[in-house]
Amino acid sequence: MNTLTDAWHWLTDPANWSGADGIGQRLLQHLVLTVVCLVLSCLIALPVALVLGHLGKGGALAVNLSNVGRAVPTFAVLVLLLLTPVGNWGEGPTVVALVLFAVPPLLTNAYVGMREVDRATVRAARGMGMTGRQVLVQVELPLASPMILNGVRIAAVQLVATATIAALAGGGGLGRIITAGFHLASTPMVVAGAVLVAVFALLVEGVFEIAERLAPTWTRDTR
Repeated sequence: MNTLTDAWHWLTDPANWSGADGIGQRLLQHLVLTVVCLVLSCLIALPVALVLGHLGKGGALAVNLSNVGRAVPTFAVLVLLLLTPVGNWGEGPTVVALVLFAVPPLLTNAYVGMREVDRATVRAARGMGMTGRQVLVQVELPLASPMILNGVRIAAVQLVATATIAALAGGGGLGRIITAGFHLASTPMVVAGAVLVAVFALLVEGVFEIAERLAPTWTRDTR
């Protein structure tokens, strides 16, 4: 109980929220890193998943290959990247490792969402003279959007939790609070850092929940 009380005191101390190493700056760094990695992951995974889902070919192989990444620890990938020339690119190794980590849920959900679109609806659209691109954009994509958005939500929350490894590569973010706590042998500081990461992840989850409620009906997963 004393540790939790000390962690609370650390979190509520105004001095810990200001400055280059303050909580505010670390939160901003964590947010930027998460957003950058999420955007890059979406740019890589979603076009592949949408095209393969539309064609109905090669998707299973792509999904299985992407899921192999889930079996490889992100920290292990980061360490390997630090031993390569990429390790000299500042935040590069962290970004690459996190993007590889976020691709599987994005690719899997988007592909499954595309393939779960009612085939009768697709055939009807083609029967009306719609081109393949029109079917993809106007029929399949709207109907698959709940699964796609769910994959984005999962990836975003996972990135928030995993972006703490940036501190191990000398990067910023909330992980720096945790590593600093270890270096200073300050358990309350470590606990405070972990609480901040958990709360941040819950806030991201909440933002996606609110966005889903405010989104048009056709973007909601009603299953």
